[in-house]
Amino acid sequence: MKIDNMKAQMRKGVLEMCILSLLSAEEMYTSDIIDRLRNAQLVVVEGTLYPLLTRLKNDGLLEYYWQESNSGPPRKYFKITSEGNNFLRELRDSWEEINQAVSITSQNIQIHE
Repeated sequence: MKIDNMKAQMRKGVLEMCILSLLSAEEMYTSDIIDRLRNAQLVVVEGTLYPLLTRLKNDGLLEYYWQESNSGPPRKYFKITSEGNNFLRELRDSWEEINQAVSITSQNIQIHE
């Protein structure tokens, strides 16, 4: 397996948590989400993001509303639900457990080298 493919799989695995984290801080328009992810080195295209946002909405983790725009058609803004916040807390707990396990494993490998 090439490293680029592995990195892509790892990014895909944390994308849901990153989106929920962003939306827990503030409501966002889709292009704002893409920009924030891009700034964090998680490059995502609309073709990937829209289905994920739809799935998160259908799961009750997100909701959206339309807001008029001064420079074009109305924009769809996404916000996290209370269920989404609960789910995000669980994801963060799981992430912390995985992160600790990886750190411990890496430390053990260095000790035995």
